[in-house]
Amino acid sequence: MIYNVNYRGKLIDMRQTSDIPIVVAADTVPDDSELAARLRLLVNRMARRLRGQALGDLSPSLTSALVTIEQQGPITLGQLAACERVTPPSVTRMAAKLERLGLVLREADPADRRVSRVSLTAEGRRTLQRSRTRKTAFLAKRLGKLDESELAVVREALPVLERLLEDDR
Repeated sequence: MIYNVNYRGKLIDMRQTSDIPIVVAADTVPDDSELAARLRLLVNRMARRLRGQALGDLSPSLTSALVTIEQQGPITLGQLAACERVTPPSVTRMAAKLERLGLVLREADPADRRVSRVSLTAEGRRTLQRSRTRKTAFLAKRLGKLDESELAVVREALPVLERLLEDDR
């Protein structure tokens, strides 16, 4: 896809305008740092809006831990701390709160009784599903306001944005 910058400084798809390229002064083309700043702002605002769609009193960190437990569980608290990049005391408090809410079950590891493993309860699964459904509906409503050409741009951008999340190798 060929992009250029229009007179307002916005990126535009050249296929949607004309076959004649728009000539733009070099100082109006965003450099990578400006692009990174705009992307950071957009991602933060989108994340904030999606967090606003969350159900109940689960903080973003508790929700993240619950998702990790769903994907990796049953998981030890040490593994959960590593995945969530938090300290062991923090993950212990998180697991205790999730357990009090009935979202996870904490059990001693059969091989080593000193180690605790956490797994999702049925209520934990339902909570995650309700949250995902609500957030997806929010985004679908927003996407519904776009025209077909804008939706095509979003579809084409997704794989590129997903690559930004890949670990460096």
